Order: sequence, then structure tokens, then C-alpha cells
Amino acid sequence: MTVDVGEAALYDYLSDVGNLPRYFARMTSATPGEGEEVHTAAQLPGGQQVEGNAWFQTDSSARRIEWGSEGPNSYHGSLEVADAAGAAEVRMRLHTTRVPDDDSEVRQGIDDTLANIKRLAEQQLS
Repeated sequence: MTVDVGEAALYDYLSDVGNLPRYFARMTSATPGEGEEVHTAAQLPGGQQVEGNAWFQTDSSARRIEWGSEGPNSYHGSLEVADAAGAAEVRMRLHTTRVPDDDSEVRQGIDDTLANIKRLAEQQLS
């Protein structure tokens, strides 16, 4: 997905843990812990509230963000920001064994997150 803002500004925004609930679909809070730990809360599609600890890693030289959580679902993902002729190209990957790869709710969550990134960045960072 292409976002009409510079890649450095977009990466800085996305790599700030405090911004996670603003753009990450279903996430309602994110609080930094020690090191790479982040305490998160989210509302699932059925309305159920869940909380847990996750890890959040950033690599500013590669403009890459990785996250995940411990547990039986092998949940982890990554987001990369690259230059796209003055704009930014965003690529997001997500893995979980909780649902099949083509799960419509997971796909909708990814689509919503990418749409939020584009909308918020173009409104706030332009």
C-alpha cells in the first residue's frame, strides 16, 4: 500500500508504541513494559476484551517493525516501510496458527489496519 507521506516520518509514527491503538485494528491500548515488552488490550470481533503481553521490535535502519506474543498460536507479524518516489510503501505480514491463512476476520483486520495507517498518516503527517 502506498501512503502519500515520507518514509522516515511514517516509520517514526508507526514505530511509536503509543500510536499502536490509533492504527492497529481492534487494539484499544498499548503500554510499554521493560525492554521490548508491550502490554496490550484489544476487542475481538465478537466483542470480547482480551489483554496480554507482547513483544515489539523496531529496526530503524531497515525501517522494519516486528511484533508477536508467546503462546500456542505462534502469533507474530511485521511491517516494513520503504521509499516509493517521495511517498512510502507499506508491507504488512501476519502469521498465526489460530485460524487458516485465508480467514476473513484476520484479512479484514489487516485491511482495516492498513486503511487506518493511510488515513491517519496522510491527515497528520502531510
